[in-house]
Amino acid sequence: MAAPRHPVAIALEWKGGLRFAGAAAGGELVVDGDSAAGPSPVQLLAFGVAGCMAADLVHILTRSRVPPSAVRVAFTGERAEQDPRRFVRIELRFEVSGDVPADKIERALALSRETYCSVWHSLRPDIAFETSFERVDGGA
Repeated sequence: MAAPRHPVAIALEWKGGLRFAGAAAGGELVVDGDSAAGPSPVQLLAFGVAGCMAADLVHILTRSRVPPSAVRVAFTGERAEQDPRRFVRIELRFEVSGDVPADKIERALALSRETYCSVWHSLRPDIAFETSFERVDGGA
């Protein structure tokens, strides 16, 4: 039986301009809306999708006893011209090295996209989404 999953938790702190210091259990990074001091939020989403599917690919191939010797992923995303400028097209190009049959790679990618990639499935429109706020000083 799988261990219970804990909620994903991160924290961001504004550092001026469009820069935020981000912290999570796995480390720290800078999020920059101008893409100057670090990846933008949209680039982080691209990293998330590509990283999730790449991890699934390696995991599935390894469990299938055909582990790759190397994997590279290139993400290309086209965004809508008008706000909210969401992705309207995503292309992921995987380069898989090692003695891995093409049908195993194809199957692993299909399983990731259709079943396992939690980032890809988190882009669905039926996610319950809430915002709230707290004022911490006496501003107007």
